[in-house]
Amino acid sequence: MDELQELTHDFLVEAFEMIEKLDQDLVELETRPDDLDLLNGIFRVAHTIKGSSSFLNFDVLTHLTHHMEDVLNRARKGDLKIDAGVMDVVLESVDAMKSLLIKIRDTGNDRDHGLDIPSIVAKLEAISKGEELPAATPTPVAPPVANNAAQEQEPDYSKLSDKEVEDEIARLLTLRQEEDKRRREAKTASAEPPAAEKSAPKPAAIAAAPIKRADDKAVESNMEQTIRVDVNRLDHLMNLIGELVLGKNRLLKIYDDVEERYEGEKFLEELNQVVSSISMVTTDLQTAVMKTRMLAIGKVFNKFPRMIRDLARELNKKIDLQITGEETEMDKSIVEVIGDPLVHIIRNSADHGIESTEKRIALGKPETGKVELKAYNEGNSIVVEITDDGKGLDSDLLKSKALEKGLISEKEADVMSQKEAFTLIFRAGLSTAAKVTNVSGRGVGMDVVKTNIEKLNGIIEVDSELGKGTIIKLKIPLTLAIIQSLMVGAQEEYYAIPLSSVLETVRISEDDIFSVEGRSVMRLRDEVLSLVKLSDIFKVEQVIDGGDFTYVVVLGLAESKLGLIVDALVGQEEIVIKSLGEYLQGIEGIAGATVRGDGGVTLIVDVAALMNMAKKTRPSASNKASAKTQKVKTRTKSSDYKILIVDDSKTDRAIMRQSIGALGVSIVEAADGVEALNIVKSGEHEFDACLIDIEMPKMDGYALASEIRKYSRFKNLPLVAVTSRTSKTDRMRGVEVGMTEYITKPYSPEYLMNVVKRNVNFNVEQTA
Repeated sequence: MDELQELTHDFLVEAFEMIEKLDQDLVELETRPDDLDLLNGIFRVAHTIKGSSSFLNFDVLTHLTHHMEDVLNRARKGDLKIDAGVMDVVLESVDAMKSLLIKIRDTGNDRDHGLDIPSIVAKLEAISKGEELPAATPTPVAPPVANNAAQEQEPDYSKLSDKEVEDEIARLLTLRQEEDKRRREAKTASAEPPAAEKSAPKPAAIAAAPIKRADDKAVESNMEQTIRVDVNRLDHLMNLIGELVLGKNRLLKIYDDVEERYEGEKFLEELNQVVSSISMVTTDLQTAVMKTRMLAIGKVFNKFPRMIRDLARELNKKIDLQITGEETEMDKSIVEVIGDPLVHIIRNSADHGIESTEKRIALGKPETGKVELKAYNEGNSIVVEITDDGKGLDSDLLKSKALEKGLISEKEADVMSQKEAFTLIFRAGLSTAAKVTNVSGRGVGMDVVKTNIEKLNGIIEVDSELGKGTIIKLKIPLTLAIIQSLMVGAQEEYYAIPLSSVLETVRISEDDIFSVEGRSVMRLRDEVLSLVKLSDIFKVEQVIDGGDFTYVVVLGLAESKLGLIVDALVGQEEIVIKSLGEYLQGIEGIAGATVRGDGGVTLIVDVAALMNMAKKTRPSASNKASAKTQKVKTRTKSSDYKILIVDDSKTDRAIMRQSIGALGVSIVEAADGVEALNIVKSGEHEFDACLIDIEMPKMDGYALASEIRKYSRFKNLPLVAVTSRTSKTDRMRGVEVGMTEYITKPYSPEYLMNVVKRNVNFNVEQTA
């Protein structure tokens, strides 16, 4: 029983692959009915499926494929011409074969299939005998028994002994090998087509374009060097690579810290070589594992020639489908999702886009409409373009239809640009079709495109010219497991935005931001862009003053755009998406989390959810006005002034304390930068100046000064560097991070006291 199950599994795997190829070859045969090699190849596929299904006792499938084989055999002998009517029946047979294979896969047999197989068989028999096709008979009939002459001649495998079954398997395998050998020899003897013919765009009948195929010998060679791997194993391997990438990022950050602290040390060169090697190997390993999950997009493209062929006949149009770039690869998970959006777009191109033959002739266009489908790599993304030379999109008609349906307001319609109007096709419920047909007109379909592309963090661009045609461009990330991200800061928090959704970043001033009906907007070249603060969306308390300028991250998702105001652009980083776990998952606007190079956890933004949240977010009041109205505290005695001393040396802290002791000020001490930053941020003390050592553990003086300067309330706080570093480079770095003054050790007590007095600006109000 186990052996039979294994044979069935192998049969199904092979049969599904052959059926997929059969669909393509039949559509190609319609354009070249005299291609005997192509016809023979199709016949062999039908013959192979018939033989295997008969051996495994799948009687219904055997019965159907046998009659299809008869039709193809007559065509091989020249007794039958395969026209559009004959091809309709053959393709109907292929569809029924697919359904039967699915039934076998799900239930283990091909009975109770719910298909009208006798009706299809009757059509095939009529074609074989040269008779007129019979009318369809919808009444289902029980699965047929083996009743034709060819089937009676085949042995009844169900009554064979185990030994006889093994012998029969060996015989069938030998026959298959001999047939394969003859095919290889015939292929070797035949001349290859010219190179120009290979690279030319592929036509598509009233219907479809032949899909470029690899040489049979190359395919057989590849099959001998490949194995099937459970996709769960690949997923597990990808997870392990993700952990390795996180470790690599952490190692690079640690190396940067070590290099800064031990500048000039000999061991740094060797450490650099090791870190670089690990980084390079990790990147190569990541690329290799990602490639194992890659599938050619041709797996999706291959079904469209048949679809266009059927649509052309249904719509009574002539359509030429041209496909390029089907060898372009993307992650398996993305290939599985992108199929539906492409189906809807191509159906729309055929129905709405391509005009009728009569109308095209009247317009002076070629009577055959053209639809182009192509894919190519662009950076870390795959671009899929669907182009037609049809009537194009009418922006005014789209706006009027959207107004009629209540999808937009009159004010929105007035200010809407032509390109923005094109994106209305993705609104649910909108259709410009004059009547409802089997193909379109119900106002559903293109909204599915938008939803699915948003799931992939992809972008949709639409461009059209009335009377000329339409181009729809989909930009989709290569993979969703390990992604490139833009790290941004919102006040004290870090967030990761998938780079595939980032169109550009710009720095603007407050004067560039305008208010329209209570919402912030900016003009970006030829369009008006809505703005919203990331801190407002996630309700992050505003404590940092961004200064006179602010950063805007322009996000694009599907057809929408948004300007996201952030407080800092941290940089680009490769991240691994981690789930938030059972208790935290489902947080609106957050897709997951990742571990940064410094070991901290960063939340990953869900761009689609973020855009929806932005529509409901109202801007918070600026903290600038409140900062300006803060009152200056009146001091009545010297001890009202507070000085923070930061140094990891207890002795150095004592020297500084004694040096400024004569001033009578209050002194707070910290042993390192982290402790000092926590003291400053706590708000427990209001400091008038900070004396900061540079070389300290955990956080050095430069990093401390940089962190303090991020807060608006410490914008004018004097920060005095007290250090033994004397180089010009060190002094320049001190200025860059916001140090007010830079003094070097050793120093006299009087000198340090004068520096403090100069920076603090004592103003003690005398009281009676």
